[in-house]
Amino acid sequence: MRRRQFIARTGLAVGAGAVAGLAGSACTPERRATRAATASTAATPTTQRLDNWDAVRAQFDLDPRRLHFAAFVLASHPRPVREAIDAHRRGLDADADRYLGQNESRLEAAVLAAATGYLGVRPGELALTDSTTMGLGLLYGGLRVRPGQELLATEHDFYSTHEALRLAAARTGASFRKVPLYHDLRSVTADEIVGRVRRAVGPRTRALAVTWVHSSTGLKLPVRAVADALAELNRDRDPADRTLLCVDAVHALGVEPDALPDLGCDFLVAGCHKWLFGPRGTGIVWGRPEAWPAVAPTIPPFDGRSFGAWIQGRAPRNLPPGAAMTPGGYHSFEHRWALGKAFGFHERIGKDRVAERTWGLARQLKEGLRAVGRVRLVTPLADELSAGVVCFDVDGLSAPEVRGRLLADGVVASVTPYAVQHVRLGTSIVTSPAEVDQALRSIAALA
Repeated sequence: MRRRQFIARTGLAVGAGAVAGLAGSACTPERRATRAATASTAATPTTQRLDNWDAVRAQFDLDPRRLHFAAFVLASHPRPVREAIDAHRRGLDADADRYLGQNESRLEAAVLAAATGYLGVRPGELALTDSTTMGLGLLYGGLRVRPGQELLATEHDFYSTHEALRLAAARTGASFRKVPLYHDLRSVTADEIVGRVRRAVGPRTRALAVTWVHSSTGLKLPVRAVADALAELNRDRDPADRTLLCVDAVHALGVEPDALPDLGCDFLVAGCHKWLFGPRGTGIVWGRPEAWPAVAPTIPPFDGRSFGAWIQGRAPRNLPPGAAMTPGGYHSFEHRWALGKAFGFHERIGKDRVAERTWGLARQLKEGLRAVGRVRLVTPLADELSAGVVCFDVDGLSAPEVRGRLLADGVVASVTPYAVQHVRLGTSIVTSPAEVDQALRSIAALA
């Protein structure tokens, strides 16, 4: 039961009688608009054939004058997501009170069903958030850490991870440390990464934060191997002393096909508006059932069970961790409720097909960059150590200069937002082999 339903059913809503009278009145234009929006949501087309990549690309309203290699910054919405957002927006604009009250529980349940089916997890394990940064803040801000324990990250993680851990350390009295995972990216191996993790984790390490695919270089970590190494270190530890493996997966979700439990991590956080091509302002936090007790919620949820406990003057009992960790308040509902369409879109294409397409185009791009003089490929060439992010440098030009000149040639690239800057291109389901070749020609013209 959602918050609004609980208030209505317990008679706490002001003017409940007036609302009840309105429900029995003649069908007004506003009510017809609300019904039409609801019907439109149910009838959102989901039967377009996606058996070839031209058909997939046709689902996006992308500017045809540009080559879109920066979808991993903020992605375009495919047609099913756009139509769902528009339908919910029309319903909310026509009668927000009625549309929210009639649809919130059903639509959020549908999102959780689509997300958990895609991710291979159970609904109670998954929290809905607005972004990767919000998810990381909720996770590390609520982590139960004792003074004297350690929060460990890598030097390669993004600002959001480092700052969330710094704040958590300041709040709890824990220490915070960063370590490198390799000596030289040009010769990095999975064994080197795992070995450095083993040496870095100590008896006081409560959490190890890693990023599945580094936005700074494009390196993809062997998360399963890291998890197995931590399992050995944790074997004889008490639950409160285990090292929890926490993964920022924003550049893997929507590319890597693994079911989350198969990764072996304890927690995983990701935004959904990048490689998943989901609605802007959506994200997830997932935790293993055995790991969730290590995190306390920090923002009150708007779950009916929590509201009911508040009304009764007690703390909520038996609230699933995913629900407890889903922040309450009013959200961009039309975007959150359309999130299920993004998961469904990828399911219809096929998770393995998406992965192979993204990896294959990235391989083509990396091999092409290696053949261009004055260009230095930063991202590892091996498929097992990279995904869709490809980083490179051009001798004699800064990364912003390269980005600007490529954009003038119609190639949309980005610059890594780190102290050491590289040019980034991201292959995805909206790019093609011909576009990769065209981008390579533009880069060769710079070099």
